[in-house]
This record gives sequence, C-alpha cells and structure tokens, in this order.
Amino acid sequence: MPINSPAPLDPLELLLAERACGRLVIEFVRRLDLGEPGTVSELFTPDGTWEWPVGGRRVEGREALRAYFDGRPADRLSRRMCTNILVTVDSATSASSTTYFATYRVDGRGDGLPLPRLPANVGHYEDTFRKVDGVWLIASRTTFLAFGVATERVAPAPAATGDGQSSSFSAGRPA
Repeated sequence: MPINSPAPLDPLELLLAERACGRLVIEFVRRLDLGEPGTVSELFTPDGTWEWPVGGRRVEGREALRAYFDGRPADRLSRRMCTNILVTVDSATSASSTTYFATYRVDGRGDGLPLPRLPANVGHYEDTFRKVDGVWLIASRTTFLAFGVATERVAPAPAATGDGQSSSFSAGRPA
C-alpha cells in the first residue's frame, strides 16, 4: 500500500456509507416532490453546489440553495423516478454517485388529477458526498439532461368528486 493511501474501509463501514449516500439521493427527491422543497438545502454541506452544465446554471451555498428551492412554484406537481443509484465510497469521509432519473412535472396543479404525460426531463445526477461531523451530506450535484422540455402549465383539473376521483375519471380510467 502506498504511504499516503488511506486505509481500506471496514466492510460494514463501507456498506453504511453507501446506504447513507443512497438515502440522500432518495430524500432529496422526496422532499422536492412531497412539499418540503425549502428543506432540501439541509441535505447539502454549507458550501454545497448544484449545477446544470447546459445553460450554465449554478447555485452555491446552503442559503442560496434554500432560496432556490423556496422559489419553487406553489402549484407545481412533480414526481421523480430515480434508479441505478451507484455509490462509490472513496474514503471514510468522501463518496460519489451516479443516479438516473425521469421527472414528471406540471405547473398549475389544482384539486383534480391531471392526465398522464411524458416526463419533462430524463437524465442523470452526478453527486459528491462529504461526511461532516459524522453525517453524510451532498457536497455537489451536477444535473445532466439527456432529454428535456419546459415545465408545462396546465389548466386546473376538474374538481374531485366525493369518491376522491376527478369527475373526468370513472373507475380510475379516463372517461
């Protein structure tokens, strides 16, 4: 082993690090999709970044990230499907991952159920993680889009009926 090479991780420590980092990927999208977008910034290191190479967007620092996520439209409905989360632990305090995703998203959400549509974005995230004071956090996220369109604004969906279904649906199928 080279002199400056870190000691290999214990298999249990490696497994726990992989699980903690994979859980951050999942918690990120859960908070965005289920109405806690302002808290997503808490998953980042204080100097954390999120960037998109296409378009040159970059948000840097936990406070800037909080402002960014708090700026999400209140009527946005989204669901992100993440898969193929591959975490590589580099040391006891650093790791990276690649995650494939598809984002279903519309603005203009009402009380009804919008009709299904194609994903607004398909791509992958490249994340780096850092363990800070014993807690794994996202140090950086880069979003690479393979396919994407602007978020669609939809007309308010028909009001729900007493059975919890939209009035344009019968037995869970479009009328």
